[in-house]
Amino acid sequence: MDKNISTQQFVDIESIKNGVLVLKSGGLRKILMVSGINFDLKSEEEQGIIIGAFQNFLNTLEFSIQFLVHSRKMNISVYLEKLRQRETQEENGLLKNQISEYIEFVRSFVENNAVMAKTFFAVVPYDSMQISKAGANIISSLKFWDRNKKTEIKDEGLEQKMTQISQRTEQVINGLNQIGLRAVALNDEELTELFYNLYNPSDVENKEIKITKE
Repeated sequence: MDKNISTQQFVDIESIKNGVLVLKSGGLRKILMVSGINFDLKSEEEQGIIIGAFQNFLNTLEFSIQFLVHSRKMNISVYLEKLRQRETQEENGLLKNQISEYIEFVRSFVENNAVMAKTFFAVVPYDSMQISKAGANIISSLKFWDRNKKTEIKDEGLEQKMTQISQRTEQVINGLNQIGLRAVALNDEELTELFYNLYNPSDVENKEIKITKE
């Protein structure tokens, strides 16, 4: 394999604009970070309500949506560094010793156990409608297994597509909020960091992606 081949050749992303992924195919994707619910701690009745609300939310959508769970080994280097600074500043000998022992405990525990951090995402899509040149109906022209049919992409213009995906994003955010899930759209910097981390999992991540507090 040619080592000079760029990773970008295997990524279907053309660019990132205003928090939107612009794909090489012309489609758009908006990625939301979604908070979690400790489902197991809910009562049976509460669990039933949540499941029903989620089903209703999915039924209101007229487009597909993808949910992604990203698991990665927890990075505690920044946390340990803050503890070491606190240890240096502590004047009480007993507390200083306790902080030192706690630092060693956390470091050893994470080193010997796979402590994973899970992040939840929702991917909102928008693709230009494909219209068959042969005059076939819309449904048949969208069949991905019929590769012999020639199709053309309806040029809606980027601004119009941005408006459409923004409306879909608001619908998804509002629907998730009704279930008790908070969702926020990632900005350009966060999207770049997310995909860098996805394609470079062994690298040390200097910054955690977090939902901004209001």
